[in-house]
Amino acid sequence: MNDKAGSTGSAQPGADIGAEDVEAVKDEGAQPAAMQPAGVEPVAAALAERASLGSVIESLRDWWAERVIGQVDQAEVIERRRDDCAMSERYLFMTAMSGGIAVLGLLLGSPAVVIGAMLLSPLMGPIMGLGFALAIGDWDWVKQSARTLLLGSLLAVLLCGALVYLSPIQTITTEIAARTRPNLFDLFVALFSALAGAYAMIRGREGTIVGVAIATALMPPLAVVGFGLATFNWTVFSGSLLLFVTNLLTIALTAFAMAKLYGFRTALSARNTIFQNIALLTVFVSLAIPLGFSLQQIAWETNAQRIVRDAIRERFEGPAQLDALEIDFSSAPMEVSAIMFTPVIRPDAEGEINRALRSRLGRPVALTLTQTQTETGAGAAQRAQLSATRAREEAANTARLQALATRLSLAAGVPETEVLIDRNRRRALVRSRRLGDAGLDAYRTLEQRIAVTEPEWTIELIPPMGVLPANIPFGEDGPNARGSEALAVIGWAAQRLDRAVVLSGDPDATEQAAERLREQGVRVELLAGFGPVRAQWAPEGE
Repeated sequence: MNDKAGSTGSAQPGADIGAEDVEAVKDEGAQPAAMQPAGVEPVAAALAERASLGSVIESLRDWWAERVIGQVDQAEVIERRRDDCAMSERYLFMTAMSGGIAVLGLLLGSPAVVIGAMLLSPLMGPIMGLGFALAIGDWDWVKQSARTLLLGSLLAVLLCGALVYLSPIQTITTEIAARTRPNLFDLFVALFSALAGAYAMIRGREGTIVGVAIATALMPPLAVVGFGLATFNWTVFSGSLLLFVTNLLTIALTAFAMAKLYGFRTALSARNTIFQNIALLTVFVSLAIPLGFSLQQIAWETNAQRIVRDAIRERFEGPAQLDALEIDFSSAPMEVSAIMFTPVIRPDAEGEINRALRSRLGRPVALTLTQTQTETGAGAAQRAQLSATRAREEAANTARLQALATRLSLAAGVPETEVLIDRNRRRALVRSRRLGDAGLDAYRTLEQRIAVTEPEWTIELIPPMGVLPANIPFGEDGPNARGSEALAVIGWAAQRLDRAVVLSGDPDATEQAAERLREQGVRVELLAGFGPVRAQWAPEGE
């Protein structure tokens, strides 16, 4: 009775749980949502989503470590980078030659010559090595890379400065001016160049193109530093030096980041590594801020130029034509000069435009406006402008031809009066003096370097009579690389000197070589023989 009464009575502490209660507990998880505590379902969903996201990130991390980092031979990459950072005679010589060619291209305003300098520049080695050394925390390697880069840069600057100091041409060309005002876009050029370079090095695919990409951001600014030093132009010197340092640090830091991304480890503690990352990020941001202001200034100047044009045109009738607008943003007040071809002279226009510009630009402006009256409005204004344009083009062409004659005379070692230039046929010819012990291949290279800067012209540098290549190496399928180069030099020299060539040696190989020369329009004579193919000049008159 007591048991029965206990089972039917109210629940007491320690009382037994009936079967219905057990079933209720089992079904508690299956209660409708309306009966569950508020907020349980969203929290559960968030936890499930977080767990799913964490597993995805973990899977990606495992894939990257196995499929990407695991495929990189870090020891081999580091060893190659160490070799590139070593100080050597080749490094110093190639850096000096690259700087010399770069400054000549800048003085001549020739992008093609500047690109040629980039092909020779070895600056990629130590600067990328600097980034990899920072990534693995090897401070001895950091010091070696910095020392190699510093000495090479100083050598290039001093050589460029000496060439500019001795050069009769010391004008600031557009190529030079473009590298004296660094901005945020220059930072991105260095960034993308470094990304391409670091990726290619880590994946074992570096080459000439990667070197050119890095040299694009380094060698031209370095040559402009030498120009500014030689001409005592501190605006050019400081601007180009800032651009060089900016690109240098950007490339090094990008190489560091790429090396870290590919799992290159450091011996530093976790705390020191965090400090290192913060310091490098601070350097990058500190560079981006002034360059951003520089880009903002360039944008303001572009907008100001548009405002000046609009303000001048608004004060004249429709047929009037604006010409020769020049703005000096560095002066105080800002100097503006322009020529206006107009059918009606307006004496008060200059004062009105001055007041309008001061109001729109928010700074004082000194305007010099030259008004030229035309006879019949638009047609006469256009003719006058066309005449002025043609005069400027003619002056530019004359200066360009004079520069071409100067380059040819310097390359040939003769006075400019011995350079023949045919404007109508766009052909330039010069007969070179003997330049030391230079071979025929050296004269051919000189001609090619000048020709690449004048693609619309036919450049002919006639060498002195010299000895033809001693032999023409052949492989299984014909002339090998050295043999092909020797045949190219022989064919070029025979054309320039209008002489026939005698070939002797193995009959089959000789016939192949003769066929290649005949394709170039060279007169060839064959002599029976054996052994390597040899070439010599035919007696004069044959």
